[in-house]
Amino acid sequence: MIQKTIKEETHCYGTQVVKATLETTGSVEGLFGRHRKIMPYDPSEEGLLRERSRQKAASLNQHAIGYGPVTEAEWASAGIAAPDLTAMRRYRLERIRSELKKRNYAGALLYDPVNIRYATDSTNMQLWVAHNPTRHCFVATEGPVILFDYFACEHLSDHAGTVSEVRPAISWMYLYGGELTELRVRRWAGGIADLLREHGGSNSRLAVDHLSAEGVDALQQLGISVHSGEAVMESARLIKSADEILCMRRAIVACESAMGEMEACLRPGISENELWAELHRGNIARGGEWIETRLLASGPRTNPWFQECSSRVIEEGDLVAFDTDLIGPYGFCADLSRTWLCGDVEPTDEQRDLFRIAAEQIAHNTALIRPGIGFRELVDRSAVAPADCFPTRYGVLYHGVGLADEYPTLPHAQDWTSDTPDGVLEPGMVVCVESYIGRLGGREGVKIEDQVLVTADGHEQLSSYPLDPRLSATS
Repeated sequence: MIQKTIKEETHCYGTQVVKATLETTGSVEGLFGRHRKIMPYDPSEEGLLRERSRQKAASLNQHAIGYGPVTEAEWASAGIAAPDLTAMRRYRLERIRSELKKRNYAGALLYDPVNIRYATDSTNMQLWVAHNPTRHCFVATEGPVILFDYFACEHLSDHAGTVSEVRPAISWMYLYGGELTELRVRRWAGGIADLLREHGGSNSRLAVDHLSAEGVDALQQLGISVHSGEAVMESARLIKSADEILCMRRAIVACESAMGEMEACLRPGISENELWAELHRGNIARGGEWIETRLLASGPRTNPWFQECSSRVIEEGDLVAFDTDLIGPYGFCADLSRTWLCGDVEPTDEQRDLFRIAAEQIAHNTALIRPGIGFRELVDRSAVAPADCFPTRYGVLYHGVGLADEYPTLPHAQDWTSDTPDGVLEPGMVVCVESYIGRLGGREGVKIEDQVLVTADGHEQLSSYPLDPRLSATS
C-alpha cells in the first residue's frame, strides 16, 4: 500500500464497495490511507490477517453502514437529498488550511472532538475524549492529516478518506501518567515538534485549540510558538457548504421526529426525566450522537430558566419547556426549543400572554436576518422582553450553530460590552434565534428557539416543528 494524502483521496467508500473489492482482489489496497506508524506493511500471514481485520472493521464503521431504512425514509419523505460527504470533507480541510495560511501557522493541533470531527469526519468515544484527552489530530498547512488515536482504534477513521496516517496517542493526563506525567509530556511534545519541523519547515507557529499549561510549556521549550486554534476552527466552521446544509437539514428532521415522539408521550403523571429520555431514544435510534444539556422543565421549574430536568411529575395544565441541544446524524447540531401545555386543558391567560411575547420576539428577530447586516445592528434592532420579564431574559438573542453551538454569540444590546466582537452575517452562516420569557418572580416561563440559514438574499428557517396551537391561539 502507498501512503496517501487528502489530495489523492477522491471517494468515500461504503460497505458494499469494500466488500466487493475484498471479494475480487482479496485486498482493499488503494481504498484506505496508509497507517505506517501503527501498522507497517507486513507480508507474513499474521500481517495479512491483521490488515484484513482492520479493513473489515473499517467497512463496518457506523458511518460507513449509514443511518438505516427508517431514518432514510424520513429524509426521503422530507425531500432532502443525500449529501456528498467526500466533497464536504474536502471543503472542510480547505477551510481549515485557508485559515492557517491566513494566520501564517504551520499547522493545527486539535483536541476538541468536535474540531477533530470537522477535520476528519471520524469519531471515537466523543464525550469521553472531551474530558479525557486521549485523541488528537495534527493538520499540516502544507502536508498530511495525522490522527493520534486511542489504542487499537486505527480503523475508526478509514471510512472517511481524510486521514493520511494514524499514530497511537500519547496521553499525559494524570489518569495514565500519575507523578510521571512530566516525562509523558516531554515525549508527546517531542513528537509534535518533529512533525512541525518535518511539515512546517522554518515556520514554528502552531495553532492549538485545547491544551493545558504543561503542554503549552513543553512545546514552547522546544521552540514552538503556540497560538489560538479556536480562532482557526471557529472561523473555518463559520460558513457551511451546500453539503453541510444538507446534513444539517437531515439532523433537524431527525430531531423533530424525535420531538414528535416525545410530545406524544407527554401526559399528566410522566416525570420530566421520563419525557426527556424519549428525545434521547429518538435521537439515538436515528443515528444521532448525544445531547449536550438536560434542559427540560415543567410548571414552576420553568421560571427561572436553566433548571436541569428532574424526577418531578408533570401535572395537568403545566407548561413544559425544553431545549434540544442535540448532536444528531452526521454530527450536526439541532438546537431547537419549544414549550408545550400538558393535558387536555385550556391554557391560562398568563400562559398565553407569555407565549405570545416569546413567539413575537422570535418572529421579529428572525425577520431581521439577512446577509450584510452587522452584529451590533442586528442586536440594536431586535425585540427584547418587556420590563417585568427582562431580568430573567435569555443570555443571548442569537448564536451560531453547526457541529455544535458556534461563533458568533450576540447578546442583548444592554449586555453588549467593549469586548463583544462585532461582525457581519454572511450567506452560509446558520444561527439560532433564542427567546425565554418569564416574569420576575412569576410561576412559569416560555422557551422558543429556531434554527435559521443566512441565504444570499435573506434567510430560511430550517426548523419547522409547529408551536403548540393552544398556546399560540389568540383566544
